[in-house]
Amino acid sequence: MKKLVVITILGVEILFGGCIGSGSLKTCYDNNGNTYNVNKIGSSTYVNGSNSNTGSSWSSTSNRVGDTTYTTGTASNGNTWNSTSSKYGTYGTDSEGNSFYSH
Repeated sequence: MKKLVVITILGVEILFGGCIGSGSLKTCYDNNGNTYNVNKIGSSTYVNGSNSNTGSSWSSTSNRVGDTTYTTGTASNGNTWNSTSSKYGTYGTDSEGNSFYSH
């Protein structure tokens, strides 16, 4: 889940062809019943997602500072997660409390 959210924030149009809106405000849909509302304000991106099939929802907030993006989120199970991405890699804690790192 952590990687999906990061990818969603950074590449909404690549993952989901069904987007409406433009510029800083978009709503995207996928074939699994997910809806993603993406709002970009300055160097911050806010994503709120829900699934019409399961009733679950989730959210994330990303802030870009220089070449680093800090993301925090709440998974569909209600647990929080975080990640930090830079040219050196991505690290953080997933919604189950596990640390991760990828380069």
